[in-house]
Amino acid sequence: MRALITGLDGFTGRYIQPELERYGHTVVGLSCDLTDPDAVTAEVAKIQPEAVLHLAGISFVGNGNANAFYEVNLIGTCNLLGALAQHAPNVRSILLASSANVYGNRSEGVMDEDTSSDPANDYAVSKFAMEQMARLWIDRLPLFIVRPFNYTGVGQDEKFLIPKIVAHFRERRPVIELGNLEVWREFGDVRAVADIYRRLLEHRPSGETLNVCTGQAHSLQEVVSMCEKITGHEIEIQVNPKFVRANEVRILTGDNSRLKGLIGDWQRYDFEETLAWMLGEDKASLN
Repeated sequence: MRALITGLDGFTGRYIQPELERYGHTVVGLSCDLTDPDAVTAEVAKIQPEAVLHLAGISFVGNGNANAFYEVNLIGTCNLLGALAQHAPNVRSILLASSANVYGNRSEGVMDEDTSSDPANDYAVSKFAMEQMARLWIDRLPLFIVRPFNYTGVGQDEKFLIPKIVAHFRERRPVIELGNLEVWREFGDVRAVADIYRRLLEHRPSGETLNVCTGQAHSLQEVVSMCEKITGHEIEIQVNPKFVRANEVRILTGDNSRLKGLIGDWQRYDFEETLAWMLGEDKASLN
């Protein structure tokens, strides 16, 4: 298929492109501003995509401009879907990347796709609103929604938590400031996400909403301990109250049984293997 990827130059896009090309698909990036409907329409009409992966968006929860979340994540998606409905008659599969953040952080335990949404910040609200808006197009477009839980890998910006920790160990800094060390969260691998997205694009599960997750959680203390084991460097942890969220649940993971039922199993990475990759170490040397 000729696949149009928004956010091709972003963290996830850089892994999706070689994954799709390895399986014979042609990849084209969207080069215009998603918030410019005329530009989006013109580019979609020119590219004539057969598949779309909509990855572009503002994803850093701490972004200071709340309006930008809605302008890009909601209105930008609306512009894209409108252009596809009018000017992409051969499109067969559209993946819209939402976020597990739509579940919020007040319900502890394992989240499946039927768990009630409870977004707790502007980023999560913008993604939840995007999902609701997209449902207006389900009878006209072969779209489906993915809700990825946290994932990471080489090349992710250090403003995100795991790359921040990795950078401290790579540079052998003596101290790191973190929040609640006993919060347990998922940390998947971007390479697995690229594999899953490619499989879903080929499977075309129109109308579905799917968690993309490992089903396993790690505490921040565990993450630091793994990095210490891999690098041999010990670091002092200082808890910064600014990084501690009020009323945050202790354990939050995803249920991936619906995803597995659709595409079967995929390439998996244990998190220590992901950290070793990010730290530039060979995990085989750890054993």
